[in-house]
Amino acid sequence: MIHNLAANKQNAIDFYRTAYLGDPAKAVALYVGDKYIQHNPAVKDGKQGFIDYFTEMAEDYPVKSIEFVRAISQGDLVALHTHQTWPDNMQYITMDFFRFDDTGKIVEHWDSIQEIPAESKNNNTMY
Repeated sequence: MIHNLAANKQNAIDFYRTAYLGDPAKAVALYVGDKYIQHNPAVKDGKQGFIDYFTEMAEDYPVKSIEFVRAISQGDLVALHTHQTWPDNMQYITMDFFRFDDTGKIVEHWDSIQEIPAESKNNNTMY
């Protein structure tokens, strides 16, 4: 199977943005396949676990923003590198990896998140 790398990349961004900004059920309906395997230990496996987690996040933190710094597609995988700003100016860098099925739907997710520290031993950004 040859994946549409540009479409998968855009779908991963749209999926993440839709869920992050408060409509996880819509994100799942539009972009997730029959199964959804979750590797983040703070989120229950499956579609409903994802919806529940992001619904709670939207209720607890309605004001937040996300910048997509880069997106990379290879084979059936898309990697997203983001800069997130949360209440009280808490800032995080995330790296998310999505696996797509042969129909272009997201079926698996891994991630890593790191808070941007107040001080750095170098002058480089984390993105």
